[in-house]
Amino acid sequence: MASLKKKPVSKFYELLQSQIRNEFHASQQYVALAVWLDGKDLPQLAGYFYRQSLEERNHAMALVQYMLDTDQHVEIPEVPPVRNDFTDVREPVALALEQEKEVEADFRQLAKAAREEDDYTSEQFVQWFLAEQVEEISSMKRLLNVVDMAQGNVFDIEQFLYRESVGEEDDPTMPPVAGGKL
Repeated sequence: MASLKKKPVSKFYELLQSQIRNEFHASQQYVALAVWLDGKDLPQLAGYFYRQSLEERNHAMALVQYMLDTDQHVEIPEVPPVRNDFTDVREPVALALEQEKEVEADFRQLAKAAREEDDYTSEQFVQWFLAEQVEEISSMKRLLNVVDMAQGNVFDIEQFLYRESVGEEDDPTMPPVAGGKL
């Protein structure tokens, strides 16, 4: 009887497995930001980052679903420690913007790997995430600009988030999420 072997893992799938870790880490980091802001009695900012956390979790689970759909072995990874302490409201927002820029770079690497492997289905799959990062970076830049213009008046930031309903959109084009979207 022949032994069953795991399919050789491509560079794309290695990067995708790594991205699952990055998305779960981003989710946890957003929880840490939200909790810190909640502790400062800033419900709009906290709510914004709680929603961001769920979005990143859903992104991780969409990557998991894609791996399952393409018969790849999936491992749910540990995540690195997150930052929990900040000196002012600007720090968490600036950290979030940098995190989103890193995610964009990660997805560019995924698209490049898929293209180099002539894996057009995976390249197409990654396109949604690249488009999503344009929106994420733009939204976070806008929030950071509002924070800077508020010049320390957190109530102006809270009012902006309340008025604008930033980050509350639901995208029906998102790839399927393992276990369902939260």
